[in-house]
Amino acid sequence: MSHLHQDKKILNRVKRLQGQLNAVEQSLQQPHAECIAVLQQAAAIKGAVNGLMNELIEAHLRHHVIGADAAVNEAELAEFMKLLKRYG
Repeated sequence: MSHLHQDKKILNRVKRLQGQLNAVEQSLQQPHAECIAVLQQAAAIKGAVNGLMNELIEAHLRHHVIGADAAVNEAELAEFMKLLKRYG
C-alpha cells in the first residue's frame, strides 16, 4: 500500500490514535485514575481503530481492486462499505 503515504486523512487518523494511546498510558500511571474514564478512553481507541481499518480497506479496494475500472458501480462499493462498518 505504498500509495497510503500520501493520504493525509489516514495519517491524521493514526496521529489521533497515537494521542489517544498516550492519554491512556498517562491515565494508567496516575494513582487515582478512574477505571470508567480509562475504559471510555479505550472504547474511543477501539472505535478509532475500526474507523482506520475501514479507511484502509476502502483505500485498498479503490486502488488495488477497482483501479481504473470505470465499470464498477460506486453505489455497490458504498453498500459494501456500509455492510463492513455494520459488522466490522
